[in-house]
Amino acid sequence: MEATVIIDLPDTSTRGIAKKLVQIREEAGLSTIGRVLTLIVITDHVRGSESAIEAANEASREHPCRVIVVIRGPRADADRLDGQIRVGGDAGAAEVVVLRTSGAMASQSASLVTPLLLPDTPLAVWWPRHSPTLLSEDRVGRLAKRRIVDSDAEGHPTDALAKRAAGYSPGDTDLAWARITHWRSLLAATLDRPPFERITGATVCGPERAASVDLAGGWLASRLGIDVLRAVGPRMVVLERASGSIVLEQISATSAELRITGQAPTRVALVGRSVADCLSEELRRMDTDGVYADALANHDRVIYTSASAR
Repeated sequence: MEATVIIDLPDTSTRGIAKKLVQIREEAGLSTIGRVLTLIVITDHVRGSESAIEAANEASREHPCRVIVVIRGPRADADRLDGQIRVGGDAGAAEVVVLRTSGAMASQSASLVTPLLLPDTPLAVWWPRHSPTLLSEDRVGRLAKRRIVDSDAEGHPTDALAKRAAGYSPGDTDLAWARITHWRSLLAATLDRPPFERITGATVCGPERAASVDLAGGWLASRLGIDVLRAVGPRMVVLERASGSIVLEQISATSAELRITGQAPTRVALVGRSVADCLSEELRRMDTDGVYADALANHDRVIYTSASAR
């Protein structure tokens, strides 16, 4: 396997990094023509930055891109920018540029990344944690067509969803939404089969602090036009209709059981989704995801049962 080339550029500037990128491409005979987008990753955590870089690298195998990782260090430290360039090997199909900042540099993400953007390609930005309240008003967020967060990774996912709903703009999305893609597909396919009866009640169940479960409830509320109960327990969705119930319950890491009144239970596969899988899905589209917007707008119709606490 090709080894990853890592070039450290201590106490540098974006001009110095850009010149080094050009030099690397010319020496290796590389081109940026195959890059389909620029992905910016913004994090405050040096330790967590490596896992974010790994996820971005994996996603780049489907979406060849330039990945720019901004690690915002202590504002009280001296002004400094340390750069690093990674190409080949574990960098996937990406050029990875890591910017470690401190002092005033830590507040200048937009001006730092702008000289490094690929021309004529869309821009996506991902905050693995600690996302801004208004994504579209963030200085980097303003530049992006796709703004990605992970509400499940925030300190209080339910509050994170409320923040996302209050500040939503077209182009915003959430890895918590991608985590329930398979669940939504299974439920939609089930409801597309007879009997075609109105759903009169719905309950979603899962861990107490799971934005993906709350979003599943918001999605059901938006599609069915009813309030949805939210319970704490094993991951499960229960839908009620005149002829009985539909229950989709996860029974292992890779499978679920579908139980429909009057029919024999069936096993269905559940594909585990890594952060990289979810990120890849959200990078497949640069337009507005109206279904996600509807689910987010209806998250307040998800009502926690008395036995469950937010």
